[in-house]
Amino acid sequence: MGEYASRIRIDWAANDAKRDAGLTTPEDIERFDDLTYGIVDPKWQKLDVYRPKNVKGKLPVILNVHGGGWVYGDKELYQYYCMSLAQHGFAVVNYSYRLAPEYQYPSSFEDTTVVAYWILDHAEKYGFDTEHIFGVGDSAGAHMLSLYAAALTNTADAVPYPLAKGFAFQAIALNCGVYHMRPETMGDTVQLMKDFLPKGGTEEEFHEISPIHFITAKFPPCFIMTCPGDFLNAAPEELIPVLKKNGVPFIYRTYGSLEHPLCHVFHCNMHLAEAKLCNDEECRFFQEFC
Repeated sequence: MGEYASRIRIDWAANDAKRDAGLTTPEDIERFDDLTYGIVDPKWQKLDVYRPKNVKGKLPVILNVHGGGWVYGDKELYQYYCMSLAQHGFAVVNYSYRLAPEYQYPSSFEDTTVVAYWILDHAEKYGFDTEHIFGVGDSAGAHMLSLYAAALTNTADAVPYPLAKGFAFQAIALNCGVYHMRPETMGDTVQLMKDFLPKGGTEEEFHEISPIHFITAKFPPCFIMTCPGDFLNAAPEELIPVLKKNGVPFIYRTYGSLEHPLCHVFHCNMHLAEAKLCNDEECRFFQEFC
């Protein structure tokens, strides 16, 4: 593992622990934890399901694709954020996936497909309305979600992993993500490509994992957000023209200000009023498609 990835795992874990200090499961949420969705890796192929209590019947689904630079993160770090989404009347699936460099691309995308099939197969047990499936992703998770959504909707594009037949996103929310993978625009995060990509980041690999190359008119409607303190805040400027060209509906929001810049993936901090505002607006966006 590269030095940069090692530092991320240490530093980000410490920051996330501070962020979530004192948080507990909301009283109005029912949770099903540590459900196994795959057979390849019993440690990483686990997911949680969160539903609002005392709500019977099927609910629209939100699938969370967590961030972490492709080398860090798991469902535990996203549980409070995901439960806040469930409070809006959704069944939220929060999953861990295999991380680089121990598992390189396309392992995490293979896991996403297995989770998608799991959702379809367990719709009756956990009350999933599979006609209304949404996705949220942040940072590397926004990259993964947008690339996976492009693969599902671009039938001319061959990908090196299987896709879930019968699985479709009604809309997605892309938070503080990156959508055009180029060394000159990725800053320090380009170092992570040596851990994530089997060949270390060739021109062909960067093209293959850049969602903007594969978006078509069938790409799902998007809610895109960033903030002044997000080191990837210029990334939507490359995504939005592609969405416009293909006639894909989208909403673009910037939260905070130069005086109050917030930070990368601020929306996961349940102590912030801006996080509540952002997450409320994204859930209302999804509800428009129900």
